Amino acid sequence: MKNTLKENKDFRRLYGRGKRYVGPALVTYIMRNRAGYCRIGITASKKTFRHAVERNRVRRIIRAAFYECSREITGGYDIVFVARSRALELKSCDMAAIMKRHLSALGCLVEKNEENSD
Repeated sequence: MKNTLKENKDFRRLYGRGKRYVGPALVTYIMRNRAGYCRIGITASKKTFRHAVERNRVRRIIRAAFYECSREITGGYDIVFVARSRALELKSCDMAAIMKRHLSALGCLVEKNEENSD
């Protein structure tokens, strides 16, 4: 995926100035960007997930869940997902439901009523 956040300054900018939504499995930080498309960053810390296998699995689950949600996002945003310990127990479909709840609460998802307003 070429639309990823990799620089520490981008993560710090979102942590400091972005809106956030906190849940037991995931913390979502979001901020509008000027690029016109979404860029995502995923964090899974060594402190929370001791083994690389666990960190990589959680990142893979979050990436797959975001792929499901990405078609419903309006406009360009920078989004950082921080995995929490509960994320290891979830499948990607469960994570997608959590992610949709976070993104709609933060106001970047298209509402279903707006799509079918005929």
